[in-house]
Amino acid sequence: MTKTLNELIQFLLNPVLEIDDNKSFLYRFKILIYLSFISFIFSFFISTVTNFLTFLGVLKEISHITDSLFDDSNGLKILFFAAILAPIFEELIFRGPLIYFKQPKIFKIAFYTIGVIFAYVHIFNFEITTNVLLFSPLLVAPQFFIGLIFGFIRIRFGLIWSIFLHSIYNGILVSLFLLASHGNP
Repeated sequence: MTKTLNELIQFLLNPVLEIDDNKSFLYRFKILIYLSFISFIFSFFISTVTNFLTFLGVLKEISHITDSLFDDSNGLKILFFAAILAPIFEELIFRGPLIYFKQPKIFKIAFYTIGVIFAYVHIFNFEITTNVLLFSPLLVAPQFFIGLIFGFIRIRFGLIWSIFLHSIYNGILVSLFLLASHGNP
């Protein structure tokens, strides 16, 4: 996993349009699992920082879409939307076009710009308040970083792999929220 993390870091420092020549399914699946793990570690870290700032009173309690969504909707519908439909559409829109930016400097700009746009689309998961807008870089940091990971695997392995990674990520998160919300009356 260290090798994958190092390759990811090197890519993020200097994103290049370079496909991985290793076509082995097992190799690619192993990288997918490693990237899933890295994604969750980063998200957990950012959540811890956000919760700590909320505990200190610096960041006010924030209303997230999941607060009401899981109470009012069928869990399987939510899981289908979050783990199947959203990854397909979001990857087609955000990561699909990356391969069309052939010039290295333009690719780098496009890669990060698309990452920022992807992250900030997710600000609408929150009730928009001054507090949310002020702390928006922190609140969308998980989506920014995860979006960069999706971009990395999209460039290296192809669009289907970024859709699959996105599905795994969303599916696990939504499943955890569903389990937690059904466990609390």
